Amino acid sequence: MDIDLADLDFWRRPLKERHEAFARLRQLDHPVFFPEKKVPFLRSGAGFYALVRHADVVEASRNAKVFSSEPAVTNPEPPGWVKQVFGESMVNMDDPRHARLRRIVTRSFSPKMLAGLQSDIESACGRIVDDAVAQGPRDFVQQVAARLPIHVICDMLDIPQEWRERVHKHVDISTAYTGIRPSLARTVQMAGQNMLALLALQRMVIKLGHERAADPKGDLVSLLVTANPDGEKLTYRELGSFFALLLVAGNETARNTMAHGIKLLTDNPAQRELLMSDFDAHIGNAIEEMVRHVSPIMQFRRTLTQDYSLRGLELKKGDKVVLFYGSANRDESVFPDPDRFDITRDTKPHVGFGGPGPHFCLGANLARQELRTMFRTLLTRLPGIRTVGEPELLESNFDNSVRSQAFTF
Repeated sequence: MDIDLADLDFWRRPLKERHEAFARLRQLDHPVFFPEKKVPFLRSGAGFYALVRHADVVEASRNAKVFSSEPAVTNPEPPGWVKQVFGESMVNMDDPRHARLRRIVTRSFSPKMLAGLQSDIESACGRIVDDAVAQGPRDFVQQVAARLPIHVICDMLDIPQEWRERVHKHVDISTAYTGIRPSLARTVQMAGQNMLALLALQRMVIKLGHERAADPKGDLVSLLVTANPDGEKLTYRELGSFFALLLVAGNETARNTMAHGIKLLTDNPAQRELLMSDFDAHIGNAIEEMVRHVSPIMQFRRTLTQDYSLRGLELKKGDKVVLFYGSANRDESVFPDPDRFDITRDTKPHVGFGGPGPHFCLGANLARQELRTMFRTLLTRLPGIRTVGEPELLESNFDNSVRSQAFTF
């Protein structure tokens, strides 16, 4: 088979070729094992089994006691010293540690908190569109998609205005590191830049944490460093790790879906016309179909805590599996004609926000809220908006990110 999901060259192939490769893998009787090559500064592993069918991804996601997120969910795994420097992220934890942190931060994404953000999100969307009109259309990512999620997160945490340009810069550096590095020298350079960016983000929020613990302001940082009804709160180290996760993961889901979504609406004018015929009736399902089609985060890794039989495959304790969300979201047995963009499709089982279980995306409803508000603003204020040409994609095996996309209105 000419498919090697562990080879970074595979992720340089055009999207169409990758989708065709995953379709072939889904037709096989059991998951395929892919040996891994040593990657500089990352743990070298024996390899992983690729879970490409929707049912397999869902089964592994629900059974977190067997399919562990520890020691890390990224593929390949970072070396152990990373945790010593940056602390541990929620995504790399199992219960009960994961459950404790999730209890603390979940109140930050409650319906009441999200409802309180709506007017700020609407105002931010209006300013972003105003700026795009004043500047003229150039790059949809930089002028629109990249701005809103970071703006919302900074507002939630009440990040001082004078810090926000630096926050944007550090997040862009961190995101670039998820891409494919062309050489050892570039890997070393990007690893160093990524570490410095993450450390800078953590220092910022830890400084705010000390200030807000002494003088709470009602913002998200204040909420996280003061005790919840059970007496639980984040330590400053945990706050730093959560901030980095929120800025990178929380940013990428909405940003990637927005950038790919405007291209999908351009390439599918009948679907766009249907959406505009009754925006309120269709936008909810349209967003779910965009997330399914895009799969903003393409994969996560799990480690077996015990022997387990999966679709006739006998997995052993310590084996690695990788959950390929983009493939699961194109599983023909769940989504007929999966490459077709259809806002009337039943998208309820998609795994674009992760599979069901304890690690389902905490910020899914915030991302939906941002996407709904921005598309309403764009299509109302700029009804002629459309992309021009093909997007420039980040070469990555993890992040389905658009680096740039020309557009006009």
